[in-house]
Amino acid sequence: MIQTVSGALEKFQNAVGIKFQLYNSLFLSLPFYGVDKTGILLSLFNTDCEEGFGRGKSPREIIESFFENYSEDKKLDFLFRFVQYAERQVVLFDALEDAAFTELNDVNGAGTLTQLEARVLQENAGAEFAERLQNFSVRLVLTAHPTQFYPGTVLGIINDLVEAIEQNDVSLINTYLQQLGRTPFFKKQKPTPFDEANSLIWYLENVFYESIGNIASDLKNSFPAQNLDLTNLVKMGFWSGGDRDGNPFVTTETTLKTADALRLAALRCYYRDARKLKRRLTFTGVDALLTELENKLYAEAFSSENNLTKDEILEYLTRIRFVGKQPDER
Repeated sequence: MIQTVSGALEKFQNAVGIKFQLYNSLFLSLPFYGVDKTGILLSLFNTDCEEGFGRGKSPREIIESFFENYSEDKKLDFLFRFVQYAERQVVLFDALEDAAFTELNDVNGAGTLTQLEARVLQENAGAEFAERLQNFSVRLVLTAHPTQFYPGTVLGIINDLVEAIEQNDVSLINTYLQQLGRTPFFKKQKPTPFDEANSLIWYLENVFYESIGNIASDLKNSFPAQNLDLTNLVKMGFWSGGDRDGNPFVTTETTLKTADALRLAALRCYYRDARKLKRRLTFTGVDALLTELENKLYAEAFSSENNLTKDEILEYLTRIRFVGKQPDER
């Protein structure tokens, strides 16, 4: 559907802008020292900055003029709180945009996987499409900079905040904003390369793992007659913790720790999937195999064991599929 610029802006304003004004006002009611005054002063400071800039004032002159009645300690305290307040406003705005993504974008339109699948089915080109997929691969490389990532605690709140916004649960949104108000966005020490890697692993474990699996599942369900091999469809690259030629702080130990952290993240994902399967595949023989697999994955992901191999996991899954297809004799 073709949409005018003004129509798109109006849609964005309704889905994101108005809600931002509504939920942003919740910051003013947070029961933390100085936050109400921070919000009010930040608005006044913004006006002063715009007017001062228009009159040719320097940033130092604008700040000194605005805080002329405050002590140096008070001035620094307010500037620090301004940054804290703005950081959390950015998080709220990002969460609103994420929650409104499907509303603002045509997820079934041109350029989407859904549109491509529909075209292939319409043109009866399933075999040709399957052949093309054999030589098609996307490699996503995750990279980071110390100033460009949130701590894992903040990422978790953002994820929960998006879900609450999607459900229009104001009470829950207020709870997460209160939690956000007391959660630090930075550490006193400069993040190490391994800290950066751990931050990126959160995305790998909570976003990309599920998304890539959903894409593969969608393709297989849409073309059941084709024997699709999607092993190489999406490959993940990981830069942080392995940048041995560009970051002097990345050592052999850092790379090994990052590799181990990536392995454990993948195993945690497999463990959660095994638990989900166990709730659905309760058939004779299958339940016992799933219990064995679940226990081994748990031992690997949450203890010091390091014995489970990819081939062993695949062998369990193959046996589960075979046993699950057999008739129940009970």
